[in-house]
Amino acid sequence: MKVDLIIKNALQLLTLKGSARARSQEEANNLSIIDSGALAVLNGRIAAVGKSSEVCDQYKAVKIIDASGKVVMPGFVDSHTHPVFSTTRENEFEMRLQGRTYVDISERGGGIRSSIQGVRKSSEEELYQLSVKRIKRMISNGTTTLEAKSGYGLDLISEIKMLRVIKRLNDSLPIDIIPTFMGAHEFPDEFKDNREEYIKILKEEMTPRIAELGLARYFDIFTEEHVYNIEQSRSILNNAKKYGFKLRMHADEIKPIGGAELAAEVGAVTADHLGAASDKGIEAMRIAGVIATLLPATIFSLGMNSYARARKMIDSGLPVALATDYNPGSCNCDSMQFIITLACLKMNMTIAEAITASTINAAYAVDSGNKTGSLEIGKEADILVMDIPTYQFIPYHIGSNCIDKVIKSGKVIWENN
Repeated sequence: MKVDLIIKNALQLLTLKGSARARSQEEANNLSIIDSGALAVLNGRIAAVGKSSEVCDQYKAVKIIDASGKVVMPGFVDSHTHPVFSTTRENEFEMRLQGRTYVDISERGGGIRSSIQGVRKSSEEELYQLSVKRIKRMISNGTTTLEAKSGYGLDLISEIKMLRVIKRLNDSLPIDIIPTFMGAHEFPDEFKDNREEYIKILKEEMTPRIAELGLARYFDIFTEEHVYNIEQSRSILNNAKKYGFKLRMHADEIKPIGGAELAAEVGAVTADHLGAASDKGIEAMRIAGVIATLLPATIFSLGMNSYARARKMIDSGLPVALATDYNPGSCNCDSMQFIITLACLKMNMTIAEAITASTINAAYAVDSGNKTGSLEIGKEADILVMDIPTYQFIPYHIGSNCIDKVIKSGKVIWENN
């Protein structure tokens, strides 16, 4: 049979074949590896997976990639990012080194507030051009599917501007970029003394308009003591659900205020951060089928030690996804490879669990597990060829890019020349 592409002779082919759901416990450690593996691609989808001798006997290809001495695996799914912004905030990084906290910087007009001013002043074209560069770096680090949030506008015009940029990025770049409306990222300065009025505008004007325009699949909120409390979050999330949004949450990042429990209550797809999530919250998420998206580079970048309890979550049966949390302030990290390193070193995850969390579990965290995240027949051919001898080399080779080729829907979109 004639196909478009064969990748053959992989030292290790990590298929991640398994249950059609996000995985935890023993399942999260099963990468379904084929030694001397190969796969065939036809019309952007995987047509065959197996031993090189078997695949090459049955299929002939227009293009052949010889992966001798290399590892082949699914493309990374980065399921929590904030890539659309104007100015970077490296000055705040230095302020943190001098002892200032994230909350302290925010209260002094820095943090998200400074990004809001930059986005409001920037044109759509300026934001688009800046974001293209960032996402191309993510692609070079192996990301083939990306979730992207608004939330640095916090008025209707600016939030629409950000979401239009995200749509342009998805339309013009070769990876899937999934849009999230995050009008509840912070309270804008003009409403700092009248928070309930902003919540009213968010619920009655912004959310229905974004839904009408069809610019976002998800709605996200920052549920934290100094931002949106539990009662406000519950009201805002239930309102968003009325307009057809699927829900995501920034939950229990700093203090255990019940964000994880609320995520379970409202039926969120994911709850993210979770550095302070309670045992009760973890169990509630497991029962409700909420995926825990953990962001270790944020804690690392902030110089903190309050890493989420990944070991507790996985062992209890709660599926864990990993993401970069790429943003201009608390985490300017665009490498999922580095996230895997941190997950292993700082959250006591096994290497296999971290890979599962960065691929198939992260795919389910953006409702795409049926089409990407594993190398199985019928799925999109989103593939990484890694110039490494074993998959264990990914976290071991700290801070380096191990990618040889990035393939999206069967086409090479980046290679290390």
